[in-house]
Amino acid sequence: MYVVIMGGGRVGLHLAQSLVTTGHDVTLIESDENLCATAAGEIDALIICGNGTDIKTLEESNIEDADVFVAATGNDEANLLSSILVKEYKIPKLIARVSNPDHEDAFHKVGIDVVVSPELTAASYLEKLITRPKIADLIVVGRGDAELLDISIQNPKAIGKRVGDLSPTNDYIIAAIHHNGQITIPHDDTVLAKNEKISVLVKTGAVKKVTSLFTK
Repeated sequence: MYVVIMGGGRVGLHLAQSLVTTGHDVTLIESDENLCATAAGEIDALIICGNGTDIKTLEESNIEDADVFVAATGNDEANLLSSILVKEYKIPKLIARVSNPDHEDAFHKVGIDVVVSPELTAASYLEKLITRPKIADLIVVGRGDAELLDISIQNPKAIGKRVGDLSPTNDYIIAAIHHNGQITIPHDDTVLAKNEKISVLVKTGAVKKVTSLFTK
């Protein structure tokens, strides 16, 4: 994927590093010259030292070709304005960081796909939002060695199976089932239905394998 990130601070820089390491193309936009210099020395990506709320700067990043745009600065107003400008380019996914929870409604009202609150602005969380689109929601647990995933069951091999036939294993456990707005703790004989959402506690190293068991 091609990802354009606005904001070269701690969150934006670490996100860019993670995406580049996993083979994605990244452009990082940052207005601070010192942060630009730091980024240029640490990641193999295009660094644009400019203002992400400026259309010319966005076009310099080839924003029209981006698959994802992430507004990751610590300034809510800048993140909101840049996201509004980027919407005109029909980017498939827009992700915006919001520092003040009171501002979340404003982001949602202008149609931002994902608004990330302060508690979830870790670069590892943002990376997963970008690279694992089949996962409806995700929480990083503990020191990052486990994750709680909310997954919609799509794989025919899992549909109609008893929970006890699939879980627990050494890699994961089905922790909950969501049905009609209610959360239930499954028993071994609970049968999994198509499109049903389940919560799965999984070791980080097994996320891809476990996700495919239910969504492929």
